[in-house]
Parts: sequence; structure tokens; C-alpha cells
Amino acid sequence: MSNKTINVTRSSMPEFDEYCAEIRCLWDSRWLTNAGSKHRQLQQQLEAYLGVPHLALYTNGHLALENVIAAMDLPAGSEVITTPFTFVSTTNAILRCGLVPVFCDVEDTFYTMDPGKIEALITEKTAAIVPVHVYGNLCNVEAIGAIARKHDLKVIYDAAHAFGARLHGQGVGSFGDAAMFSFHATKVYHTIEGGCACYHDDALTDTLNERRNFGLHGQEDCLYAGGNAKMSEFQAAMGICNLRHIDGEIARRGEAVAHYRQRLEGIPGIRLCPAQEGVTPNHAYFPVVFDGYRFTRDEIFEKLKENGIIARKYFYPLTNDYTCMSHLPTGGAHKTPVAAHIAARVLTLPLFADLTAQDVDRICDIILG
Repeated sequence: MSNKTINVTRSSMPEFDEYCAEIRCLWDSRWLTNAGSKHRQLQQQLEAYLGVPHLALYTNGHLALENVIAAMDLPAGSEVITTPFTFVSTTNAILRCGLVPVFCDVEDTFYTMDPGKIEALITEKTAAIVPVHVYGNLCNVEAIGAIARKHDLKVIYDAAHAFGARLHGQGVGSFGDAAMFSFHATKVYHTIEGGCACYHDDALTDTLNERRNFGLHGQEDCLYAGGNAKMSEFQAAMGICNLRHIDGEIARRGEAVAHYRQRLEGIPGIRLCPAQEGVTPNHAYFPVVFDGYRFTRDEIFEKLKENGIIARKYFYPLTNDYTCMSHLPTGGAHKTPVAAHIAARVLTLPLFADLTAQDVDRICDIILG
């Protein structure tokens, strides 16, 4: 058996010469940031690929989410219903906009926000819902949209995990008032670091562009206390290259997922997410829940680690169990019991385009051994 280290993810990259050819013009223009030609080209290509009307590029996904929440101009101190089963960036973006996260539990099949539990959390202070597409599993966008329309709430999706996923052929970034994608190096599609906000309202274009550039309006005024969240030309060039290959990358990840399923499906005590009806998946992650298996999640994690395989307890702990969330009214994992149950038992196994069938067999042999 091979003893090579297998990390939980491995960044996909174009051929070196392809990237060099893409950035060659930057040595002539010396335009390295501030929405240059590569930035504009990538923006147009992503709008077409994702099927969204408008898209703003950012240096990372967190700032994209924070900026698009801020651009909604929600009253300070408003409540935002969200999920604790996410990376802390989601919750931090809400807090940093001066808003109050209210945690809704998840459903136990795809681990996304449970629409049946949203309305009980709505108060006169509720202004928005920030659901999260988890592992590439899509939220129930129809049910969430109906609730939002009924109560006149904004819906901003954290779609960090969902690049390239579609529901009945419709790009996932087109749901809600806005959606954020992360282009971090660990994601299905990346620009080294990066992200974007997709949105419908034309009026948000200037606001988002100004907020990511210190809040500057023209040369002589500043409208917002903005920051610096601009994507560089080198990031955009990597994105242009990677977008050429994205469908093939997703297909190769799907082959690894199919092999995992062949080895692990139907094993008592091991739970896998089923395929979602009508969804074209992006195979972003492969979560496994060890629930009643002869080894606990933590024991499996250690067994894999001892054999040079790095899995991830993702998401653990829940964001509503972090110290900085303890003051919130729905703080504490005990208040979202389904999410807490999954978080204590879930492990995301290595998954990337270069993962071979032999690698998958090595990982599964350890789990089943």
C-alpha cells in the first residue's frame, strides 16, 4: 500500500505555459489591479457560465459576502436568519455588518437550512435570510423564496461550495436577491484567492464597486466606509485559465465520488448524502456521517491521519458554539440539535480532480478495516 500523503484537497491548476501566456500582456500594460482587462474578461465569462445578470469580483469570498450584505442597506441591529452549519466566515460577515445572526437548524439529509423552522424565528427585527448551500448540496430555494416574499425579507445565499451547480438547468447563483461564490484555492473553481457576488438589482452595481474600493465615489468623494477588496489581474488570469477546464475538473471529481459511493454506500452506520433531484452537482466535497458505525468519527479521523490521509471535521464545531457567538439569543449548539448531531459525526474525505481510484480504495480500506 502506498504511504504518500493524501490531503483533503489539492488545488487544480492549468499548465504552467498556459498561465504564463495569459499573464504575458501584464508585463506590457503594467496594469496589475483596479479592474484591468483580465478582471473585465473574467467577469463577463463568469456571468455567462453561471447564468447570472450581474457579477462583481472580489479578492476573496468573505469580502464579497460582507459587501453584498452591506449593500442591501439593512437597518443596523436587524436580525438575519442563517445556519450554524457553515464556515465561520458566513456568520462573521453578518456580525461585521452590524447585524444579529439568528441560527436556524438544518434538515438531516443535505444539511442545509430547514425551511420548516424559519418562520418561527422571524420577528419584527428580521430583515434577511442568509442560507448556505452545503458541500454543493443546494438549499430548498423554492421554499425559502416563498417565505422571504411572504415576509418581505432579502435572501442572500452563501454559495461558496456551489460553483457550477445547477437546479433544473438554472445556475445556482441566480437564486435569491444575491449569492456569493468563493474562489479560494481549495474550491472546485479558484482564482488562487477570490470570490464574487451575483445579484439582480442594477442599482447595486455602483454600490458594490465603490464598497470594494474604499467607498470612493469618483476622484474626490467617499460615500461608504469601504475597504480594499479588489481582485488582482493575476488572480483573474488564473480564473480565466481554470474556467477553460472547469467542466472536465468537475467530471473527474465525479468519478472519484462514484468510486467512494461504490465502496461506502449501504454500510451500516455510514451515511452519505443522496443525489438531489433536478440538481447538476459540482462534486465539491464528499461528507460522510459516522452514526452508529463501529468506529466514531474521531477514531476514523485518527486512523486516516496515522496512515497519511488528511480528512476534515467540516463543519465542526458549529458557528453558534464559538465564544464570539455566545451572547446571541440563539447561540449554543444545543439550540440547533440536528446541526449539532451532524457536526459531531461528519468527516469530509479527500476529494479533488487528481484523486485516483487507487487513492479512494486506500482511504476506504482504512475506514472499513
